[in-house]
Amino acid sequence: MSGGVNIAIVGVGNCASSLVQGLSHYGEGRNDRTGLMHWEIGGYTPGDIKVVAAWDVDARKVGRDVADAIFAKPNCTATFCGDVAPTGAIVEMGCVLDGVAEHMADYPEDRRFVPADAREAAKADIVARLKESRADILCNYLPVGSQQATEFYAECALEAGVAFVNNIPVFIASDPDWAARFEKAGVPLIGDDIKAQMGATIVHRVLTDLFAKRGVKLDRTYQLNTGGNTDFLNMSDRSRLKSKKISKTEAVQSVAETRLADENIHVGPSDYVAWQNDNKVCFLRMEGQLFGGVPMNLELRLSVEDSPNSAGVAIDMIRCAKVALDRGLSGPVVPVAACFCKHPPEQMTDDAAHALLEAFLADSTSVALAAE
Repeated sequence: MSGGVNIAIVGVGNCASSLVQGLSHYGEGRNDRTGLMHWEIGGYTPGDIKVVAAWDVDARKVGRDVADAIFAKPNCTATFCGDVAPTGAIVEMGCVLDGVAEHMADYPEDRRFVPADAREAAKADIVARLKESRADILCNYLPVGSQQATEFYAECALEAGVAFVNNIPVFIASDPDWAARFEKAGVPLIGDDIKAQMGATIVHRVLTDLFAKRGVKLDRTYQLNTGGNTDFLNMSDRSRLKSKKISKTEAVQSVAETRLADENIHVGPSDYVAWQNDNKVCFLRMEGQLFGGVPMNLELRLSVEDSPNSAGVAIDMIRCAKVALDRGLSGPVVPVAACFCKHPPEQMTDDAAHALLEAFLADSTSVALAAE
């Protein structure tokens, strides 16, 4: 086991902001552990994670230290740790491809997304930087719908030999061809689509599983979400939502006692409300039948700050990826993905996924101790 965990970040948006703030907030054991599911994984604590490289395509972030860039517009998430020390990692110009939706140019505050005179990074540039920075893991935080861009950075991770943590709903770990490529290359892969700590999907899954366990027939359900961050603005282009809809819907369908017909389930982003900023509101309804066919329904409203809701999960995923590297694992790391991702290579109930993850962590801890 090495002394730390070096990460590179693609997409320095709200989620990256919450992650980097969290690394500072919990670093060196200075603060309590509220919100962290695991303080130590394989001998690594949050303070062992260091950002060593980053890419974005926004003129307000490129050329700035990550510690400054995470607070630049259009980021609008909560600032819970405003004194982030300089990381030494300067945000570099990435490769655009489909990483910016065309309709974003219609919004004045986002006109400066791509620097007019910037030279986009080539694959060779990124691979060289990953190697030079001694990155262990590349974390993907690109906008939803960035299929080509995500595949581009996955290729970079493969060539550089660094683990890839795919936080967005573009299917890499759950795609058999990509999974096989990472396995052949001897590189760990975790994904796809991060499951927030207490978000709409995990709550919907738990309630759906509860219906099944209590013998309640689920007839129909919907999950409607609104938010005002750049992610919701990006997703107002419905053509970018194909994978997101599949990911969120299958996360719920996979734990239902009986699979619902398409017309009886709607799960997905719904609308952009600018003044909500990074606050996400979920409206959930479930209709079913109790004993004797007597009808019932449940309605729930969940309000969360969207990006911090995923940061603790990301910290766990990153450390699990490093443990996988330490153990010489390759390809999709199923126990981690099943617990922390909406669209893992193998879907299972949250109870089963949690048990599988804990077994993985227990094993990894013994391996780390044996290596000391």
